[in-house]
Amino acid sequence: MIALRFYRIYDIGLEIDLDWLEKELAKSFLTARTSFLRVKPTSIIMDVPPLLIKMGQSSVEKEGRTFEFTVFARIFDMGAISLCFVYERNEVDFALLEETALLFPGQEGLSDMFLLYLNTLADILKPHIRGFSLSPEFYEDYTIYLMDWMDESIDPIPLLAGEKRNFSSQMREEILKGTQSYTSDDLALLSWDSALLCNPDSPTDLFDLIEFANVQVFELRYYDRELSRQMGKMYEDIVLADKLPQFQRRHKYRLIMMQLMQNNTELSEVTEKVNNLIKVTEDIYYARVYASVLKMLRSSQWSESVSHKIEVIRENYSMLSAEVHIQHSNYLEWIVIVLIAFEVIMAIVERLL
Repeated sequence: MIALRFYRIYDIGLEIDLDWLEKELAKSFLTARTSFLRVKPTSIIMDVPPLLIKMGQSSVEKEGRTFEFTVFARIFDMGAISLCFVYERNEVDFALLEETALLFPGQEGLSDMFLLYLNTLADILKPHIRGFSLSPEFYEDYTIYLMDWMDESIDPIPLLAGEKRNFSSQMREEILKGTQSYTSDDLALLSWDSALLCNPDSPTDLFDLIEFANVQVFELRYYDRELSRQMGKMYEDIVLADKLPQFQRRHKYRLIMMQLMQNNTELSEVTEKVNNLIKVTEDIYYARVYASVLKMLRSSQWSESVSHKIEVIRENYSMLSAEVHIQHSNYLEWIVIVLIAFEVIMAIVERLL
């Protein structure tokens, strides 16, 4: 058997009540909550298991051939939506797997189908979520290839790289450095935008782990972009406030501080939830696979970028707070001076009279 699984992950920027959504979608779709099959429930911890939805079948024409895909969606409570298109064949033929994969390099030719199903989900969610927003052009994509046997004569590099080239030894080493295995009969080759799983048993748990790692990194990317947007607005607001008279400036500073505090609290909470999307506590192999995918996707760099921007916002909040405090102190000092001057004038007037 061979299979190709094409993923794209999006975000609506809002948390979702999955209990409510499960009831709504169950009227039209087959739904289930994510669970891992090979390990004990305590080995992998998810605070809120995402909702899995089977959305039917779809077909794509490519170079005179028709490819039938089974469509799944997975929705996470933090607002992430993962769409997956699965193509399977019973043939035990790596050449067919490679040929099919190279027909869709970089998921070429699948955008319309992804957009169609994304809009279907959006139409369901939009009436029930205030402030719903979606950017179809901003997403994370990943592809998983599967074959149920191993063969040392197979060269997986063109498959994982998405093209047939005479690759250098350095490039081969880079692509294969995320390789993991549990037994002598299986292999997981984990790269930055694709993975090849060679396993005689259906590695459903590995599919989910790889998908969750991609969701985690995508959410970090999403909130890194959101923080950049908020920082840009913050600097614009400060520049405008600096042009106002002193009393209005102090009021504007307070408004900016209130917004910064609210944004910082919300983003700190959601990024904490993203970083703890899933915890692999006991299964060493699954922990290694999850950590390897996160490493290949540069998770630590995105996490550091988010943390840095949150810290910058906090520093600006502190600076504005200090400025407001100084202005308030100056205002009080002027009141004291005016009162003293008033008393002096009144004393002079009394003496003259």
